[in-house]
Formats: sequence, C-alpha cells, structure tokens
Amino acid sequence: MAGQIVLRVESPDGTKRVQVSPTESSYNLFEKVYNVFSLTNYGFTLFNDRNRKNEIKSSRSVYLSSLNLKHGDKIYLCPLDPDNIWAIPGPSNADSANGSRSSSVVSTPGSTTSLPSNGKKNSGSPSQVEEDEVDKQLWKLDGKIKRLKDKKYCRHGDNGCCVHCSPLEPYDEEYLKTQNMKHLSFHSYLRKMTAGMAKGKFLLLENISCRIKEGCAGHLPWPKGICSKCQPSAITLNRQTYRHVDNVMFENSELVERFLNYWRITGHQRIGFLYGRYEIHPDIPLGIRAVVAAIYEPPQESSRDHVKLLPDDKQDIVNELARCLGLTSVGWIFTDLLTEDMQNGTVKYVRNIKSHFLSAQECIMAGYFQNLHPNPCRYASNGYFGSKFVTVCVTGDEKCQVHMEGYSVSNQCMALVKDNCLVPTKDVPELGFVRESSDKQYVPDVYYKEKDSYGNEVSKLARPLPVEYLLLDVPASTPLTPLNTFSSNKDITQFPVENRLIDGHFQDFDSLCKYLRQFTPLQFYEYISDFHLLLYIATMDMLPMKDSMAPLLEAIKTNNKQAVDEWSKSDVWATLEQLISNTSDSAVSGHVGNGFASAQTESWTCIHCTFMNNSDRQSCDICRLPRDIN
Repeated sequence: MAGQIVLRVESPDGTKRVQVSPTESSYNLFEKVYNVFSLTNYGFTLFNDRNRKNEIKSSRSVYLSSLNLKHGDKIYLCPLDPDNIWAIPGPSNADSANGSRSSSVVSTPGSTTSLPSNGKKNSGSPSQVEEDEVDKQLWKLDGKIKRLKDKKYCRHGDNGCCVHCSPLEPYDEEYLKTQNMKHLSFHSYLRKMTAGMAKGKFLLLENISCRIKEGCAGHLPWPKGICSKCQPSAITLNRQTYRHVDNVMFENSELVERFLNYWRITGHQRIGFLYGRYEIHPDIPLGIRAVVAAIYEPPQESSRDHVKLLPDDKQDIVNELARCLGLTSVGWIFTDLLTEDMQNGTVKYVRNIKSHFLSAQECIMAGYFQNLHPNPCRYASNGYFGSKFVTVCVTGDEKCQVHMEGYSVSNQCMALVKDNCLVPTKDVPELGFVRESSDKQYVPDVYYKEKDSYGNEVSKLARPLPVEYLLLDVPASTPLTPLNTFSSNKDITQFPVENRLIDGHFQDFDSLCKYLRQFTPLQFYEYISDFHLLLYIATMDMLPMKDSMAPLLEAIKTNNKQAVDEWSKSDVWATLEQLISNTSDSAVSGHVGNGFASAQTESWTCIHCTFMNNSDRQSCDICRLPRDIN
C-alpha cells in the first residue's frame, strides 16, 4: 500500500512489526501495538531509543510524520506493570504464571514491604463468609431495651404496655444520650440500617477504596490518563457513629502487672499482642466485649522513647496455640510511661486533650493491624467490613497514676492506611498528613470539617490532618471479680515471658527447672496452665512438643484436670522429666515422684561444648543442653 511504513517494536516479550502511515496519529500507533502484542490493557509506553529518553506520547493531534519515524525504524515498548499487561505468560511474568508470587499480601505502614495476612482474605461473597461466634449469637437476639412500668405516666395494669414503658430499639437516640453512650454498637447500627419495610434487602456495606479502579480501557493508565469511571471519589472524614467492640476487659490485674514488669525493670517501653475471646456485653445494647486472657510479647527493640517490632518466626505457632486454647488475637497493647517520682510511684501525664491521645504513627499502626484482622459481615460487599481489633495504651492519667486507655480507628482510617495514603508528620504527633498524588500513585482528596472563627462549618484539606477524626474510644478495664483462663498464683515465681532479653528473664532450660521446683507432682495442672510456658515447651530447641500437645491444650481449654493429669504420664513429658532429673546440678526439689533430683557442685564443664558453667546453672549457657545426660 502506497505511503505505508513498517516499524519494529521491541518489547520484553520479543520484537514484532506494525504497519502504519506517516499521516496517522500516535494514538493509532498505540492501538496497533496494543493489537499486535495482544495486550490486556494500555499499561505501556513507547520510546524512540533504548534508553527511554524520547517518549512517544499518545495523542490524536500528533502525527507520525512529526516524530521523524522512517521505514524500518525500531521503537521500544516499556510495560508499566509487566505482571498484568500480557494476555499469555511471557518472560516478564513467568514467575506469576508459575504461581510463585504470593496471592495474599498486605503492605506495611509507610513502606512497600509486604507481609502475609493472618489468613482472613478480604474477598469472597457475603454468603460464603463465616461470621464470628459472638455475631451469630447477637443475630438471634431482638436487641430491644426493656423498660419498667412508669409509676407516673403508665395508667394500665401489670400485664399492659404503653408508649411510656414499651421496649426501645437498640439504636434509640434518647436512650443513648441518657446513658451517656457516645457510639452505637455495630449490631445496633446494622439493626438501624435494616429497619423499615425493606428489612435490609438493599443494604450493602462498601469498603472505601483509595485506588484507581483497574480494567479501564478507554485511556492510558495513570499517570498518562484517568477518567471519572476509574478515579476514586474524594473522602470527607466523618466521626464514626458506631464501633465494632464496645469494651476491652482484662481477666485480672495480674495480666497487666506482668506486662508492666518489663517497664518497671528497664524503663523501656513495650508492645504486646492481646489474645482472648469476644462475648456479648451485658450493659450495651447488642454490644461486644473483648476479654483478654493472655499477652504475647513479640521480638522487639525498645528504649525509653520508642519501640521497633522485629520479624517473628513464631507468630504462626502462637496463633495456632491460641486457636487450640479457644482464643484469638483481639488487639495490641503498648506502654507510654515516663517516671515522674520514683518514690511515690507516679508517672507523667502526657496524653490529654491539650496534646494527643494517640499519635499519627500509632493510628497508622492500629489501622495496619485492623486491616490484618478484618471483621466478617454478612452485609459487606466482599464479606468483610471494619475490624474488631482494638488498641490499648498504658500511660499516666490526670492523677499521675498508671492506667489504660482503649481505642480503635475508623473504617476511613483503615482505608487510608491500606492504600498507603496516610503518613505521620515529623514534629507534631497529633497531626497526620495525606500524601499528594505522584507518578506512581494517585491519592484522592481528603477533607475534614471544622468551624471557623465565625462559627461556620468549613471543609479543609487533610494536609495536615488532626487524628482525632479517626479515633473511637473503647473503654478498658478489669473486673471486680478476677477471671482466670490460666492458673494464677501470686505466691510463686512465674515462668519468664518470651523475648525479654534481660538477666533473670530468659526462657531456657534453666528457667524451666527453677519454675518446676516450686510445685509438687499433684500440682501439674496448676503449673502447666500458663500461656508462656505452653509456648516455650511447644517451641524449645531441645525437645519441641508442639506435635503432641493437642490433647493437653484441649484439656486446658475445657478445664478438664483429669485429662491434663493423664497427659502428664505421656512419653514426651516423661522424656522431659528424665532430662531434668539427669541434670547433675538440678536444684529442683519436691518432684521426687516425677523423677526430679537435687545435687550441688561448685562448677562444671559441659560435656557437649566444653564450656565452663557456674554451679547454679542446670543447662549450659552456650548450647542450652542439660548439664549431664547419663
């Protein structure tokens, strides 16, 4: 055909030819390249040279003759997303085709690092979602607030009912005001949304997305193009009227005291994960309460002013151990304590209405953890909506005493954190900052409302953003009557907590021996029922027991002491007892029936690594093996 030229197009998937006319626009060139390579979208750019300096822009008003393209010239195709552009697997996405890429990853706050989620996938139809047990129980309740007969206004008999004593809906505004309840429970909110003639037939809870919708073929991908169909909507931050968890209750004060011991010894801050269960809150209409039974402390680096979490290779084992005990991860706890007067035991009052309750970085961390633990919901478009994961901060109150404050962040904050739109400010902890759009990421406009000097409500761009718009209060407390999922005895020295790298708090064979010598053989249930001890014996290097602990964990879960005593006669526990009894310098006493013995020497040499150990050690400081095995 007269006037036609052939251009060679080089790509990561090979080189192909396209036939064009110099009078055609560059837009037509992009269309022909799209067709000849059988691409799935327009996520690519074209360049005149291999160094990607002279870009060919797609435009209907730019003709090929003006680009100095001649017959036989070579142009270069550069895909913006190699994994999603090719219709069939090619060299650029071979790993993806082979299934080597992870299918469930979550970005960590403020970085591009990816971590596997905790097993709850944020996709699927609502009908396939398995709701939590507490949600199933709440759906069976009518939720009505019962009222007694009013002696002043009610004129009927004891079996009658009128407007003054009829039950109220769980979302009744006047009742919430009189009871000083700032937030609806989540199930009260659902009952409100499903009230009326439709009965929730058309209710669909949508999770907020701050990302450009994929699959829009009418234009080039961002930053080359965007349209109203794929552009995410602007977000106006509103104070959330409901919360997924209405109260956090620690089973007993000893749980928190054990956690705070690290700060009392070192003066450093600490982070822990809360394991417990969800139950119906009796004082909140259709409310949910998180009951904390144990605190797991992950590997971390800490100082007086900061805490940094480290990779934890035991996290999956901890979650599985908790699941076998009927527990789940319900939240996280951290300390922010600065000593004011050591003699009086007071701490500084640093978190208040004049400074901040949670910093922007802590809100981002809370949003990150909540995204890892989504809440199953039958009315959500993808099966999950919000999160029951809570945040507890241990800090000083207005009386300079140590106390706990509970929070969770709103669904809007979760969306901003999930799509990496929110970052902390450098010098002002109570202010966050919404990123600006760049070539790599489009960020929608985020606004919040406040009153100006004239009392008018005006919208302001969230750069910066006061984080109180993202926070929900969740009261934290301990019951008057202590509860105990695990045994608790203040008269004994407790087994050390994991990952505490301070003298006297290591978890090793020596600490196990010292802990066991405080008990008699008849007290097996009392000393084995400890979350930290169970985790240690499941993962200890010398004799890991995780594969044989299922009967023990089930017995502790059901509080079956007889089954626990039967497990104590198992071969794996007898092996551990033999290792302890064969330790020549074992100071464990009182376990004569179980084979423990005692002996004393001044110093000894490890027969495994020849290290010289002190006499008060039952295991080697270097190899952690028992002192003597006959």
